[in-house]
Amino acid sequence: MVNAPATSDLAARIAGQAAALGFAACGFAGAGEDPLRAGRLEEWLGEGHHGSMEWMAARLDHRRSPQGLWPEARSVIALGMSYAPTHDPLALEASPTHARISVYAQGKDYHDVVKKRLKALARWLVEAEPGAQVKVFVDTAPVMEKPLGEAAGIGWQGKHTNMVSATHGSWLFLGAIYTTLDLAPDEPHRDQCGSCRACLDACPTNAFPAPYQLDARRCISYLTIEHKGPVPDELREGLGNRIYGCDDCLAVCPWNKFASAAQAIAEFLPRAELVAPRLAELLALDDAGFRALFSGSPIKRIGRDRFVRNCLYAAGNSGNAALTAQVDALTSDADPVVAEAASWALARLTANP
Repeated sequence: MVNAPATSDLAARIAGQAAALGFAACGFAGAGEDPLRAGRLEEWLGEGHHGSMEWMAARLDHRRSPQGLWPEARSVIALGMSYAPTHDPLALEASPTHARISVYAQGKDYHDVVKKRLKALARWLVEAEPGAQVKVFVDTAPVMEKPLGEAAGIGWQGKHTNMVSATHGSWLFLGAIYTTLDLAPDEPHRDQCGSCRACLDACPTNAFPAPYQLDARRCISYLTIEHKGPVPDELREGLGNRIYGCDDCLAVCPWNKFASAAQAIAEFLPRAELVAPRLAELLALDDAGFRALFSGSPIKRIGRDRFVRNCLYAAGNSGNAALTAQVDALTSDADPVVAEAASWALARLTANP
């Protein structure tokens, strides 16, 4: 284990190597527990705002601090990789024929892309500092990437609870490397949201009970990705034509004016067929077609049934009578959630012929 304090020169070299690997932001934080951060997590869970994401509560002790997950950790290297979009994420908001897929899911799976580069940076660090131990994380482990990113100075958690950067706006994928090295922590980033509430006002389902608070149970990203059963009736209309995730609160952030799509990694560039997919084509997908279309995409993990459920809600909200026959056919789908969504959509499409 390496316990001797590391030099500022090492931190600069780490940041330089991170930039060479495509990371747009790099900062350093301690691995100990922050009582305020841990307390906010416990409060959020206690209010049930995590919905059915039981895994958030099941590993609470690991999430409270990096050392809760790995006691030997001394420092955290927080990293951000830009996925600034090349097009307006809100452009298809009123389209009756097209669906909307969140920007982050229009290219290759960010888990694979970011983790590959995290591992490359970790290998470099171990070679540069023999004896150092490291662990890499991106999204799937009990790691609080956003609070750690704020503590490491790469941005701040905005009123929409996502990371905001003065340089990259709201378009950052986050990753972390825990290490046994003692790295001098950076200053936490100052909150620069001010009086702005654009993100709060943009939410179609009122998922923010207050600034800096998110009720996942009302969040379109949660409802279309994590939620397995029928979406509550009162929230379906708010989904609009969003079938995987939602960019609204991110897209309206004024800090995005500083973000440049040129800084994004090539793997995150959108696949042409996912920028403006047609609802009619998506409703026709069987399991094999779904798997083929979304090979290498994070969308693949929700499976055909949940995806088609989402598309049916979009069809019901579209007012597009041309979709009626396809929707009607899905009322007898083998999956009861899909069949129920189809019946709901059919009722809306035929209510005002």
